[in-house]
Amino acid sequence: MDTRTVVDSYFSCVNSGRWDDYLELFSPDIVMDEQLAGHLEGRAAVAESVAGLRSNPDFRNRPVEIVVDGGRAMASWHITSPKPDGGTLDVRGVNFFRISDGMIDYFANFHDTAPFASPVPVAG
Repeated sequence: MDTRTVVDSYFSCVNSGRWDDYLELFSPDIVMDEQLAGHLEGRAAVAESVAGLRSNPDFRNRPVEIVVDGGRAMASWHITSPKPDGGTLDVRGVNFFRISDGMIDYFANFHDTAPFASPVPVAG
């Protein structure tokens, strides 16, 4: 897969709850700097970080704009999700992707952490 296809697939998997397919987008040796989960290494660590989202069918991470430069991409996004207190999580941020051999081998996200103050299963 080319870089744009990988990034589009990332958002498609997240927004349709296809978490096993989502994990397959990452290299087995993925390095991820996830703002809430911290520094993660390996696909198993990424799987652990998104475990809570598997039970949250209304979590949405919609891309706003995607810019691709060879094997790198930046995507701005808008997350919405119901919160346990009846409110709605509403946050915007960006992801950085580095793609090699059709897989994400480095990923980082950046966003305001304040909206995540109440318990909500989250991922990048």
